Amino acid sequence: MSRYDSRSSDPTSYRDRRSDSGLGGGASAPVSTTAATSGGSPRKVNLDGLPHFEKNFYNESPSVRAMTEDEVNDYRLRREITVEGKDVPKPIKSFSDASFPDYVLEEVKKAGFVEPTPIQSQGWPMALKGRDLIGIAETGSGKTLAYLLPAIVHVNAQPILDPGDGPIVLVLAPTRELAVQIQQEATKFGASSRIKSTCIYGGVPKGPQVRDLQKGVEIVIATPGRLIDMIESNHTNLRRVTYLVLDEADRMLDMGFDPQIRKIVSQIRPDRQTLYWSATWPKEVEQLARQFLYNPYKVIIGSEDLKANHAIKQYVDIVPEKQKYDKLVKLLEDIMDGSRILIFMDTKKGCDQITRQLRMDGWPALSIHGDKSQAERDWVLSEFKSGKSPIMTATDVAARGLDVKDVKYVINYDFPGSLEDYVHRIGRTGRAGAKGTAYTFFTAANARFAKELISILEEAGQRVSPDLAAMGRGAPPPPSGGFRDRGKSFGSGRPWS
Repeated sequence: MSRYDSRSSDPTSYRDRRSDSGLGGGASAPVSTTAATSGGSPRKVNLDGLPHFEKNFYNESPSVRAMTEDEVNDYRLRREITVEGKDVPKPIKSFSDASFPDYVLEEVKKAGFVEPTPIQSQGWPMALKGRDLIGIAETGSGKTLAYLLPAIVHVNAQPILDPGDGPIVLVLAPTRELAVQIQQEATKFGASSRIKSTCIYGGVPKGPQVRDLQKGVEIVIATPGRLIDMIESNHTNLRRVTYLVLDEADRMLDMGFDPQIRKIVSQIRPDRQTLYWSATWPKEVEQLARQFLYNPYKVIIGSEDLKANHAIKQYVDIVPEKQKYDKLVKLLEDIMDGSRILIFMDTKKGCDQITRQLRMDGWPALSIHGDKSQAERDWVLSEFKSGKSPIMTATDVAARGLDVKDVKYVINYDFPGSLEDYVHRIGRTGRAGAKGTAYTFFTAANARFAKELISILEEAGQRVSPDLAAMGRGAPPPPSGGFRDRGKSFGSGRPWS
């Protein structure tokens, strides 16, 4: 049993964690400490009246300790891991190296995982050491478990919740869908520890969420707006939060959540552990990290530069706006084999219109977007995941964090408003080591994105059509286009060139 597994061998004794000596420390004596800014300079933090808590649980395994500096560098190079910070721990190569408690490892084995992903390999030792952490990794990289498993260990080391206490772990997410998926993982991996979690998001009645909070939950996964509503209504508080996760921070800033995030973080004790996850690293995301994190580790999987998953085959079709629906139908006729197909639109209205037209033409399509009720969105996702409706149209509400296994094709019917969103949209396929294919309709109105799109295609080793290359140089778009694949062009009849 791990040194930080504060339960006795009797599973019924979980609620007696407070009596365990050394971990969690229920003492409420005033504490004064020094935290370092992201630049490393110390500053005084006032912790008067706040109980001490334990957050360093990492016990380096003998096999990891035996790794030489060259072996560590070779491993990081091979798995495209880049690290920054002081006293960065060595990466782990197996689940047993992480020194997770047996009850956590059992859940990992049940899930069928073979080895840690790169973000888990380096992120777990960092998170278990209790330091703040910046993680930059593409979607589908396994980052959810990279912060959830250390969160479970963290919870089990803290005093039990008293009546009226808020959560110990708070995870902020940009969308309802992502929040629900995170909670599903928290429930699965926290079950053996009897850790309770709940999901707080808008668009549904507050009653069940309020009841969960009043009963007491160790982990809350929330969207910012609804959480603030719950706090202001005195249904919960953040006084016990010592482990804070901001998931998809770049997306939250894109959606305008900056003020809400600041308001929430201002109510959490300053010596908390903060884990800050993002798929991209624009200046706004970096600036927010500098304000919220102290002396953080930073781990980058791949590169900070925007790039697409290399497991995804990308095709870009330059097509006039009026021809897009006909092109879509011809493409579906070619690729439809019962596999899941995700089609992205720019607007809710367009999403509904195209879905309606597809259904009228006999295609099994459903749509999901922000104007749908939560019950309807859940039903649509269920139908899509089960394969009963293998075609789903969506706005960008589904582009980030949506974890649907075996999405074989992604189609960008409308090109998104940024290259970051393009990368995350197509990242719905090619997940967890699988291959995927993405098709994109590119119009004259999208010409300003041509140069950056070409860079993403070239970095991933994808073919750039002469027409797209010409647009990248400022030439006008051709009158029509087509996907070149399988020896022919979809919709144009032109051969490979």
